[in-house]
Amino acid sequence: MPGIDGTLKFIPVRIAVLTVSDTRTEKDDTSGDLLAERIRAAGHEVAARSIVRDDTGEIQKTVSGWIHDEKIDVVISTGGTGLTGRDITPEALAPLFEKEIEGFSVIFHQESFKSVGLSTLQSRACAGVAKGTFIFALPGSNGAVKDGWDKVISFQLDSRHRPCNLVEIMPRLMEK
Repeated sequence: MPGIDGTLKFIPVRIAVLTVSDTRTEKDDTSGDLLAERIRAAGHEVAARSIVRDDTGEIQKTVSGWIHDEKIDVVISTGGTGLTGRDITPEALAPLFEKEIEGFSVIFHQESFKSVGLSTLQSRACAGVAKGTFIFALPGSNGAVKDGWDKVISFQLDSRHRPCNLVEIMPRLMEK
């Protein structure tokens, strides 16, 4: 049966949190705060955190630095996944991906649909792998962060989740 196997040891991972926004600051970054709180509550480490503008170069520079940092296992961004002209997070991240995790978008939308109905189609949430680091891009709303973390990412970053999880394949991501 899928779920958490309590007989297995929990292995914490180091996660960087990126908020992509032209308007948010450290004082009002509610989605970044919410994500960081949930990461810590799950037993993981917030290894880095940053806010960058909706700018391809800034997003790529920040994420590229993190994927080359051996002390970071996962990057989760919030914001910039919509359809407006300034929403460019997926376009900024795609060139960094060595492999796309197509299933993440599918499952995210299934869970998001339960919360926001057809409005989920306005999100371009995505995920991939780069330099042995998992990268997830969530929409910037608190609800989307809750759906993405609580219903999808948290389970795949829990080493006890069965039948399989992303943590158990981390050591093999750099295989050739």
